[in-house]
Amino acid sequence: MPDALTPATAVKAFTVPDAAVEVRDLRKTYKASGKAPAKEALKGISLAIPRGSLYGLLGPNGAGKSTFINILAGLVNKTSGTARIWGIDIDQAPRSARAAIGVVPQELNLDPFFTPRELLDLQAGLYGVPKAERQTERLLEAVGLKDKANAYARTLSGGMRRRLMVAKAMVHAPPVLVLDEPTAGVDVELRQMLWAHVRDLNKAGTTVVLTTHYLEEAQELCDTIAIVNHGQVVACDATENLLRTLDSKELVVTLDRDLDAVPAALSPFKATLPAPRKLVVSYQPSRAKVGEILAAIAAAGLGVQDISTVESDLEDLFLQLTRAPRPAGAAPDDEYR
Repeated sequence: MPDALTPATAVKAFTVPDAAVEVRDLRKTYKASGKAPAKEALKGISLAIPRGSLYGLLGPNGAGKSTFINILAGLVNKTSGTARIWGIDIDQAPRSARAAIGVVPQELNLDPFFTPRELLDLQAGLYGVPKAERQTERLLEAVGLKDKANAYARTLSGGMRRRLMVAKAMVHAPPVLVLDEPTAGVDVELRQMLWAHVRDLNKAGTTVVLTTHYLEEAQELCDTIAIVNHGQVVACDATENLLRTLDSKELVVTLDRDLDAVPAALSPFKATLPAPRKLVVSYQPSRAKVGEILAAIAAAGLGVQDISTVESDLEDLFLQLTRAPRPAGAAPDDEYR
């Protein structure tokens, strides 16, 4: 069925879905070119991103994240499978589907000779938003650029340009916002500001899909995380549930005397001695308790001066999953998009 709706009003015609984005068996193969063989960038990805979530999409370079995002944005044609944005099939109603999503790319693609106000008005016009319905001033204020509304984009700092990119992606009020590495190369203060802005957008009802290489960022912000590797989803669950699957902790004990070897009483545990008075015991909470480890230390005749635990984090899980053996016949990472 042809897409007869204008982008500015298309989303209103659809029922609010449970899944903001839903893809089924999504595949993309880049055709062979010259001496380069065909490359299968996506190998049957299936995901349902809940409406209202702050969703993390993680993976190493070349895992297929950019291909996935570009298919949703209408910049890359899929090979097979289905994809729906806000309940709208990207094949049956492509203009309406694009109206339902805003994408903030990694690259700063701003015209340096336009002001922020002009850029937002132009972008809104491209999406068919009538002048009376444009939210240019509100968006400029929301991203902290009200006082720079008439300055040339080339005079803005890197952080200001990042924020302007977010506002540019929101001119048509899309219910789904994709942020592709939004804090890459920015300082800590600006990163915190962007985090706060992303949270505000999400609280206001926008479904946010975040790709990032800062794993602590994903762990801090996202309620749900999917990890993609070699074009396949290798993990997808609530952030807390993913971390719980690691079942790994470290107990760091400062002793009351120097040691030159791990005591025999601790042989049942995986223990190391990185310093004469520092004992590090790695254990699985599901199989061993802290009390058992402390009892073994006491049995060795040692006193404890200080004790702390180190929790496994998202980085541990990410490395565990993405360092798995490469599928047979898979291309090197740098050959994926």
